[in-house]
Amino acid sequence: MSPSRHGSERIHWFARLEHRFHAWRERRARRRGRTATVLPFPGYGGPGWVRVLGRVLIVPPRRRTATGEFASVRGWRSFVGIPVSFSTVQVTIGGHVHDVTADRGGVIDCRIEADLPAGWQTLTMSVEGQEPIEARVFVVPGDVTFGVVSDVDDTVMVTALPRPLIAAWNSFVVDEHARIPVPGMAVLLERVRREQPGSPMIYLSTGAWNIAPTLTRFLTRHLFPSGAILLTDWGPTHDRWFRSGREHKLTNLRRLAAEFPHVRWLLIGDDGQHDEAIYSQFLAEHPHAVAGVAIRRLLPAEAVLAGGRTTGGDDHSEGSVPWVSAENGAGILEKLAEAGVIR
Repeated sequence: MSPSRHGSERIHWFARLEHRFHAWRERRARRRGRTATVLPFPGYGGPGWVRVLGRVLIVPPRRRTATGEFASVRGWRSFVGIPVSFSTVQVTIGGHVHDVTADRGGVIDCRIEADLPAGWQTLTMSVEGQEPIEARVFVVPGDVTFGVVSDVDDTVMVTALPRPLIAAWNSFVVDEHARIPVPGMAVLLERVRREQPGSPMIYLSTGAWNIAPTLTRFLTRHLFPSGAILLTDWGPTHDRWFRSGREHKLTNLRRLAAEFPHVRWLLIGDDGQHDEAIYSQFLAEHPHAVAGVAIRRLLPAEAVLAGGRTTGGDDHSEGSVPWVSAENGAGILEKLAEAGVIR
């Protein structure tokens, strides 16, 4: 389907160029006999609905080692998949089939009405007649009043993302097994999950959807609790060169507040990007939707790599919700306990 059918006259010229480039890559791949597949991402939902996430891609086969295991994945391999624009995807939930359409970047992000039990549930997704792929969604019980939204880069995973060269190194070069977790963060999040059974866990990042499989494996390998993953699609939008990471986070926070009006969120981030400003703005807009804010302070070496810390932050000592900070998960856990956010 050409971009003209989706309002190309309103799309930034660079976005149209990107679309043509991916269409050319797709034609070459299909001439070689490759087909599209769905890459599912963990989603979430509530009573009567689910938010289904995934991406339609043509991906090269993964290499195997001499023992038959999949070889380790370097970051750049996450970006070589070819997005298939505007594909029709069949989503099967509870025996009912729903046709949804991927966006220009192949991303599936849709809300579907469905009655599913609370907890982790399974659905399937299929494209172009391929075998259905299982996907998972976490259905939040209607009586839950607490949830967690956590940043990823430099909050659960050490990346020093704001500095472009370091970001490129971590995204495109580093073997996924070499990525380092922030000490104590897995313990912190698992503690919160145990104390608040049924609470939603949302990993909200400005990282590209390309890294979702790598991120999921990282979280599993380092014993972080399972949760929905909300990333973004790098590159041009309809009206600008690149997407705004800040707007991506604010948009999803506002959406969560609207979808779960009775849930108060613990917001976790770091002081190396804009998390403090984003959380401050969201708190001002939705004061009753925030249970507390926890900011991980970068270590001095990390702050240098990241181009420094945020400066000029507001004084939150007299704020309406607890606002704590520490250099690792253990320190944050202790301060959240002191503040009464967790026991």
